[in-house]
Amino acid sequence: MEQTNIAKQKKEETVSRNPSIYSLTFEQLKDWIIEQGEKPFRATQIYEWLYQKRATDFSEMTNLPKTLREKLSEHFDITTLKTLVKQTSKDGTIKFLFELHDGYSIETVLMRHNYGNSICVTTQVGCRIGCTFCASTLGGLKRHLEAGEIVAQVVKVQKALDEQGERVSSIVVMGIGEPFDNYDELIKFLKIVNHSKGLNIGARHITVSTSGIIPKIYQFADEGMQVNFAISLHAPTTELRTKLMPINKAYPLPKLMDAVRYYIEKTGRRVTFEYGLFGGVNDQIEHAEQLAELIKGLKCHVNLIPVNYVPERNYVRTPRDQIFAFERALKKHGINVTIRREHGHDIDAACGQLRAKERKEETR
Repeated sequence: MEQTNIAKQKKEETVSRNPSIYSLTFEQLKDWIIEQGEKPFRATQIYEWLYQKRATDFSEMTNLPKTLREKLSEHFDITTLKTLVKQTSKDGTIKFLFELHDGYSIETVLMRHNYGNSICVTTQVGCRIGCTFCASTLGGLKRHLEAGEIVAQVVKVQKALDEQGERVSSIVVMGIGEPFDNYDELIKFLKIVNHSKGLNIGARHITVSTSGIIPKIYQFADEGMQVNFAISLHAPTTELRTKLMPINKAYPLPKLMDAVRYYIEKTGRRVTFEYGLFGGVNDQIEHAEQLAELIKGLKCHVNLIPVNYVPERNYVRTPRDQIFAFERALKKHGINVTIRREHGHDIDAACGQLRAKERKEETR
């Protein structure tokens, strides 16, 4: 019954809702302003109101002509996210479950580091990639997020940090969904949050992760963006990766590695390989040896991830001594490797886990 109500609400909202102004890049906003017969500098003023003053209504933009404020209200909405759940970990990590305009929910995570505050954003409601270890894929893909809905996550968390005199200093695009499955909106999001007149998050403080949609890796390499790039690898062989990540059937490991080489050659930038350790599955020394062989000679870094237990999945944590043994085996081959610091181990930290617990009607 609840799912039916969400679908009904979604349909009604789709009819009456304006596009999100957060979905406009600075250049798109400037073009729209000019089309309205206004001076281009108005785009700068609007961006300042949205991203520096964090305005929630066009009526607040008092240095704009009243007619322009009325036009903005007629054509756009300022996206708002409703906080359904806020979990705070002992280590300072905060996980938010936000509700969207159509009743669907997404997760956003604020992580505190000694170098600043990092936010992990979601790009889709659900996910269709089907990784066997991930709660995000439970219930499949419901829809893509608009760029403005991804931007709104950063703005919402930034508003919470404003109260403490802090700011979001870095962004990781590793939340629910496959970013490259929502490629065009992802690129718009990156341009918006990176823009100097907006949130001004430096490109090298933004990381995008993909499970391996090969054509988009080539396209991303050609974008010429200076953001950091990560591959969710999780296995050193084709056979094992297919068991963990069904996407490997469509985009097999050897071709994925060809795309990675193209990216490195085209951009000159380092690639990070995310490698989740699952007890007794991919965490043995032989796997470390195979991984070292797979990536030898590449400009890369391996990020070992002690996985969080997900009740809906059957994987268990790798023992600490085995994690360190795996790390040593890679270092022996000259591989640049770190073990990711755990965040939110005492809350529903695994990607998609909070949504799966709180919104069962979405994740069946």
